[in-house]
Amino acid sequence: MSHTQENKMGTMPINKLILSMSVPIMISMLIQALYNIVDSMYVARISENALTAVSLAFPYQNLMIAVGTGTGVGINALLSRSLGEKNFDLANKTANVTLFLSIAISVIFAVIGCVFARPFIAFQTKNTDIINQGTSYLLIVSVVSVGLFGQIFTERLLQATGKTIYSMITQGLGAIINIILDPIMIFGWGPLPKMGIAGAATATVIAQIIAAIVGIVLNVKANKELKLSVKEIRPHAKIIRKIYAVGVPSILMGSIGSVMTFCMNKILISFTETAVAVFGAYFKIQSFIFMPVFGLNNGIVPIIAYNLGANKIDRIKKTIKFAAIYASALMVVGIVIFQTLPGVLLSGLFDASDAMLKIGVPALRIISTHFIFAGVSIVCVSVFQAVSKGMYSLYISIARQLVVLIPAAFLLSLTGVLDAIWLAFPIAELVSLIACLIFLKRVNKNMFNKTIEQ
Repeated sequence: MSHTQENKMGTMPINKLILSMSVPIMISMLIQALYNIVDSMYVARISENALTAVSLAFPYQNLMIAVGTGTGVGINALLSRSLGEKNFDLANKTANVTLFLSIAISVIFAVIGCVFARPFIAFQTKNTDIINQGTSYLLIVSVVSVGLFGQIFTERLLQATGKTIYSMITQGLGAIINIILDPIMIFGWGPLPKMGIAGAATATVIAQIIAAIVGIVLNVKANKELKLSVKEIRPHAKIIRKIYAVGVPSILMGSIGSVMTFCMNKILISFTETAVAVFGAYFKIQSFIFMPVFGLNNGIVPIIAYNLGANKIDRIKKTIKFAAIYASALMVVGIVIFQTLPGVLLSGLFDASDAMLKIGVPALRIISTHFIFAGVSIVCVSVFQAVSKGMYSLYISIARQLVVLIPAAFLLSLTGVLDAIWLAFPIAELVSLIACLIFLKRVNKNMFNKTIEQ
């Protein structure tokens, strides 16, 4: 880090600093949200069953993303530390091991997909049409997942050396290609045949592969700190252990969402398959509210970490305060949109049927009430990561999604009233907020004690 950047972290007014650090990341996260929703938007125009099929496949897709991003955290940490120590040999070996891992992990998920894609979907529904469509979609995205992991890992190589603009280019390129290819391949525009849900999956993997290739090219051409070589793409057990020593907790945190979604789908489908389609649609829409908040939090982590090292506790408190205000403001915007336009969101984005609207309108209104608690909770989780209390974040994630949300949803489902299930979300988020504030008080006390000691 340069002297100017250090001064910026320690001296720039907090409000201005948060915005300068967070806005580029928030834009990048919005691009990712767009990427996530495009498939479902076009798939919904095939049929409601197709949307349900993609929703049932989502937990497995999310697991792949969790493994990819979690491994990426470990790669980033090891690379950044190696470069900081001027250990370029280790940095280069890590970069080449990264390419090996992208291939190895994709092979593992391809094999799992071939064996379990159909049983995974069939375990969640008895509808033959949904099973067939879900299997087709899941087979393609898992068997050809090398693009997904290649894109994630090459972006992490760029980020580790500070070239975040290039990682934004690969991410944006993937999203644009996916948007262009989706309708062409789903509906058979031009010379291409109509592929339906398989077209959506194919468009996604093609976009990911192209983004991964561009990521490799950018690393070779622009990332001079690292030297990629085909001859060096091989495993190094010691490096892989170091990557996953950091990456496993992140993988576990990401995987919790897959377990939660899978369990919710099982609960909802006992009422109607349309409820699963609604839940899948909600998840895609809410990403446009949550992704900017996640971007905000990615921006505040280095601010808090730097000022903790500099023992500038007042700046940390101001950062937390401003971040909580901004996050809550974004969530209020989300609540207003979900409360006033649920029908427009479902119809405009997912071509919702009358049955889907009947379930979806009250669902979006009830679930979105938890947004008001979520903003502060998400900020707290980032604070814990910044002050090296990452286990607090893991505890909260497990408590919210598995210990409270799923049991609450199951118990509420026993009422026989579908709308009651959605109340599990504000209940779980309230419990999460209380836990966050308790942990935050503990962190604040530790920081105060550190100040006294020094």
